Amino acid sequence: MSVSAKMDAPAATRNIAPILEVLLPQVPQKGRALEIASGTGQHAVAFARAFPQLQWQPTDVDPERLASIAGWRAEASAPNLLPPLPLNACLPGWARRHGPVDLLYLVNLTHLISDADLAVLLDEAAQVLAPGGLFALYGPFLRDGIATSDGDLAFDTSLRAQDREIGYKDIAVIHDVMGALGLSVEVREMPANNVMALIRRPG
Repeated sequence: MSVSAKMDAPAATRNIAPILEVLLPQVPQKGRALEIASGTGQHAVAFARAFPQLQWQPTDVDPERLASIAGWRAEASAPNLLPPLPLNACLPGWARRHGPVDLLYLVNLTHLISDADLAVLLDEAAQVLAPGGLFALYGPFLRDGIATSDGDLAFDTSLRAQDREIGYKDIAVIHDVMGALGLSVEVREMPANNVMALIRRPG
């Protein structure tokens, strides 16, 4: 794959360091990592390098982003970074095909999908985790139904104007759904009003 296909998202670059700070003491010491909606591929490269003990599998639903991931991978010195695979995490069945995994990683997707799609994604996420596995879920969320900044409110409003089915989800929903599925949830506040949910299947 030609490296000319590479995309570069400044926001992806900015949030690597704070996410890495949270994940470093949390990720398993060996095993398989599945990244959902890998986007440009910048995180796949950064985290495959940061966690060489994990076999890192990037995925995306968009062919252009799959090409970008492959472009980043071609330039990376990360032998544990696998070629990207097409995957729509809002369709049922992917946990059976791709699991079990020790780390599931998802950044900045939940506000771009519907409630129904989120329900499928969370159910599959619970199924794909190996015992003791970690689901690291990062992005912007409402707290008790409220956007925590003017910028978040404006962005959420613009998303819902484009498609009334999408928009910011409440972090309490993630907590309640994953708890009902038997997983523990720890919520960390992150820069720029984002949240990291550390969701773990019992060992």
